[in-house]
Amino acid sequence: MNKKGLCNLMVGAAMLMAGVASAQAETIRFALAAEPYPPFSQKQPDGSWVGFEPDLIHKVCAEMKATCEIDEVAWDGIIPALLAKKIDVIFNSLSITDEREKQIAFSRPYYDTPVAVAAPQATDVQISPEGLKGKTIGVQISTVSANYLKQYYEKIADVRYYDTQDSVNADLVAGRIDLMMADGIAVASFVKSPDAQAAGIVNKGEVKYDPLFGRGVGAGLRKGDTELKAKMDEAIGKLLASDDYKALSDKYFGMSVAPKQ
Repeated sequence: MNKKGLCNLMVGAAMLMAGVASAQAETIRFALAAEPYPPFSQKQPDGSWVGFEPDLIHKVCAEMKATCEIDEVAWDGIIPALLAKKIDVIFNSLSITDEREKQIAFSRPYYDTPVAVAAPQATDVQISPEGLKGKTIGVQISTVSANYLKQYYEKIADVRYYDTQDSVNADLVAGRIDLMMADGIAVASFVKSPDAQAAGIVNKGEVKYDPLFGRGVGAGLRKGDTELKAKMDEAIGKLLASDDYKALSDKYFGMSVAPKQ
């Protein structure tokens, strides 16, 4: 091989190695909603994230040996941000539903909890058309609880949709709504808060399972990102079987939230 050919070969090899290094160093952008959603996720004043899902993101990324970052996205724009390639993964209590699967792909579930209701202790709550007729019900938009209320109760109750769960909680404490419907863990956490306890807000129990509630919570991905999905599925599967997952579950919830296998 002459000197020119050897030089070209070396340049080509260098470019190939640079491309491989770049691919390996590529950052995976995980999205969490800007709105606080304890104990799942909450942004601190210093910009750091705390909660079950930020902690799980770090463990998933360590398992994948990937470089990751957490980006802040408004809840009602989180799927459009994924489709527009502004972020790569939604890791934000997104239930796996048939409707959402028309737009995006999901990893295997990484947690599962029921839907529940909170209301003042004195409020009689029966989850039925007769029991909720005429009631004022608060719910966060773009959630499975909102889909459920829209399907079954919007015509017989005053269903009020809010941009954030914090706003639902505030109106329940202030007495502007009769009850709220949300993820069971979020409800259990909220009723322990000083504001809820001062207002006499209690957990009124779980809502009977409906297919609209989906099949657990998974990471949302673009349908074309099959390689990333495979890596996420493997990492989540290993974590679900680990002591790390059990420790996180116990830390934030005092019980297991692992999905049924």
